[in-house]
Amino acid sequence: MDRGAPHDQPDTHPDVLTEDPAVQDLHRLGHALRRRSTEVVEEIVRLTQAKGTDVDGVIRSSLEGVGNSATEAVAMWMAGGDPWAGSGTATQAWDTFGTLAAHKAAPLDEVTKRCLRWRDVVGVVLRDSATTMEIPADVLATALAMTQKTLDVTLVRMCAAFEREREHTGEELERRQQELAFMATHDQLTGLPNKTLILDRAEQMFSRARRRQTPVAALLIDIDNFTNIKDTLGDTAGDELVRAVAARLEGVVRDADALGRVGPDDFVVLAEGLSLAAGPELIAERLHEALRAPFPLAGEGESELTLTASIGIATGERSCAADLLRDADIAMHSARCEGSSCYVTFESGMQDVMQARLALEMDLRGALQRQEFFLVYQPTFDLRRMIPTGVETLLRWRRPGHGVVAPNDFIPLLEETGLIVQVGNWVLQQACMQTAIWRGQGYAINVAVNVSGRQLDGDQFVHDVKGALALSGLPASALTLEITETTLMRNAEDTAKRLHTLKNLGVRIAIDDFGTGYSSLAHLQRFPVNSLKIDRSFVSNLADNREGQTLINTLVQLGQALSIETLAEGIEREHELALLQAQKCDSGQGFLFAKPLEASDTASFLANWPRDGTAVMNRNSLLADSALALLL
Repeated sequence: MDRGAPHDQPDTHPDVLTEDPAVQDLHRLGHALRRRSTEVVEEIVRLTQAKGTDVDGVIRSSLEGVGNSATEAVAMWMAGGDPWAGSGTATQAWDTFGTLAAHKAAPLDEVTKRCLRWRDVVGVVLRDSATTMEIPADVLATALAMTQKTLDVTLVRMCAAFEREREHTGEELERRQQELAFMATHDQLTGLPNKTLILDRAEQMFSRARRRQTPVAALLIDIDNFTNIKDTLGDTAGDELVRAVAARLEGVVRDADALGRVGPDDFVVLAEGLSLAAGPELIAERLHEALRAPFPLAGEGESELTLTASIGIATGERSCAADLLRDADIAMHSARCEGSSCYVTFESGMQDVMQARLALEMDLRGALQRQEFFLVYQPTFDLRRMIPTGVETLLRWRRPGHGVVAPNDFIPLLEETGLIVQVGNWVLQQACMQTAIWRGQGYAINVAVNVSGRQLDGDQFVHDVKGALALSGLPASALTLEITETTLMRNAEDTAKRLHTLKNLGVRIAIDDFGTGYSSLAHLQRFPVNSLKIDRSFVSNLADNREGQTLINTLVQLGQALSIETLAEGIEREHELALLQAQKCDSGQGFLFAKPLEASDTASFLANWPRDGTAVMNRNSLLADSALALLL
């Protein structure tokens, strides 16, 4: 290895001819060290490995690069370069050591040892070069002193860099801890306090209320029908809607009160002191007012959505904050039962109602497996010929210890829990099989089955219908699926595709409770509709309500114009039947003909009804004539 130029070969540095011999020798020694900088680094690596201490390959490469830069810097200083530039370059390089140590990429003691090894190895190289080049001892001492000074500055700067990086790391750690604490106590979608923080603030509110003897209240806000709305709009639009609701609520909540999000569509307001001077009901009214204006829908042009909310109010101190929110939740469910945009204040008896509801849900979850469900069938009639042409399938539940439960008491719970999908498939299969039996006995009737929005949410429903038809052997044309207008619009595009697929199988589609939802000609043309079921609310008291008569006439004419069958529900009196016949409504059903019947009673009813309906037609002919005269 070349250990430096021989002394009889003059150095080519321009300062050699102008400086004194000592300076010239120092320059020559600096050039020699620079030529051997790689050797310096290699020796440091060898010594480190000999000690059995090494670091990751990437870190090792960084440390070696720093060692090489430092050697180059001190060598340039000795060779006549700017001492501050050389010193600055060295300290810049060794700053990296401090950063590595602060981030624990390399142990601090190992970094320090590398600094000391660098000085020792540079000293060895300088002494060896000085001997070879016959450099005087005083010049060598100067070079070694410059090396030591570089090391001293390096160690100081390394410590400063270590401390700086340590402080930065500490600040970053504190910032991240604050972020984690925020995430643990705040809702990620809206930035509002979550249930954990709300409970903590409620406990603080209780403490203040005890000291000051002031009132406290919690108001739980639940967005009505939000699950269906989100299913229709999609997750992204649903999230945007939640943020918009949060912003509206924040705008009316006093700074002294707390607003939080405690569920997918649930918000809570904690109020105390002066906020309750006029009562919590005033706060509930302000919250309702904040939500009253329509919400614009992104990506839907000029479309807007109007929301309503059910609000439960709980006042007074409890043993813990969770009890206050629980009572507000119970009150909210009571408000939901009263209709949209209602608020209810918690009363002690409500807890019993909620417990009863939970018990009902628990029993309902096992009802299908325990074979507690059964079906009844209400005949439908051709109003011109007065003969039964079909039956509507209705679900009933015989709950042990409670008897037969009213449909309105358990079917909404089936919808809410999602059990309606499994139960609805069972209803479809049983109805198809029973109707196939009746048709085999000579009764040419069809069957109608109500379909839940949950069932229509997925393509599985199409397979369920195919399976029920295949299992029963029932012709597809004998099956009618009844769907409410609201259900049709849950996810209109996908629902239309699934209904067209079913229509192509031969299945009939009926809009149930027509006139109570999204009634419009555009919607009727969009979906493959065969039948319109006119809601019973339009039929009841028909003879005493000329507006109702006009509406029935309009709906019947609409059906005739679109070649769609019209079927009136809830016919209970003969003059209602006569008016419908005068209006030329196609079909009907109601207690006037028959109440919902179990399967065996339905078979008897079909067997005993006059096959041609002549007797019934004669009985109603005079009524029909008088009804027509009334309409005219």
